[in-house]
Amino acid sequence: MTDTAPLRAVTSRAKGVVDPATAQRKFRLARYEPAPDLAPFLDYHWIVEWDLRGQPDFVQRTLPYPVVNIVFDAELTAIFGVVSGSYEHRLTGANRGLGLRFRPGGFRGLLKRPLHTITDIHLPLSAVLPLDDAAAEQAVLSQPDDAGMIAAAENLLRPLLGEPDPKVDRLNALLVQAQNDPTLTRVDELAERAGVGMRALQAWFSDYVGVSPKWVIRRYRLHEAADQLASGAELDLADLAQRLGYYDQAHLTRDFSRLVGKPPQAYRSPPR
Repeated sequence: MTDTAPLRAVTSRAKGVVDPATAQRKFRLARYEPAPDLAPFLDYHWIVEWDLRGQPDFVQRTLPYPVVNIVFDAELTAIFGVVSGSYEHRLTGANRGLGLRFRPGGFRGLLKRPLHTITDIHLPLSAVLPLDDAAAEQAVLSQPDDAGMIAAAENLLRPLLGEPDPKVDRLNALLVQAQNDPTLTRVDELAERAGVGMRALQAWFSDYVGVSPKWVIRRYRLHEAADQLASGAELDLADLAQRLGYYDQAHLTRDFSRLVGKPPQAYRSPPR
């Protein structure tokens, strides 16, 4: 039996899910805050559950954030480093999975080496953590509900964590600025806000985030563009490209199409 505590849902809107209107019809996505003692390390927990029995498989594309996830899934339980491109997952039959989304830099203490070494790869839990993969998966996925799954996963993780790293708080404060300020499009501006030189910023991101500052800024801007287009907001694409720091609209269209799977004009939802 796993002790459970009341769950607190994350209320901010999820970005990075391609075609969110269709996604809502295909699966349930729930996000919950971590236990207070795990908050210095974890951003939130996410649970995906679907029942497509008798229906065609569904492939969901996402535009990942600069974070590490530990995922418990009957098909692939693993540690996922930052995904530098888009990520696709095929949903078939009926299933559910739990993810522990770490804060940017929050996995550095567990990995004990630079985060760039696991960018674009996934590893068994046992490759990094003193856990038995099958037993850990069973402990989490055998639980009857969201609260039980989360409690089981937190109980596995809690004894493995050391003291919080103050660099993680400083990094996350900087990334909040990068995410929330649409005028921030250049790495030198981010370095100035961090109070460090360009070379030091690059090294910090390589070590603690796993991708470059330029990648982080551009991904946040593309998240915002995709979110606005999916909501049906009226956007001038040439102006959007300029605001995102692109040389011209063609460069934005190329990057957007590569990540999202279709150009901005085709992705735009009709105004509501």
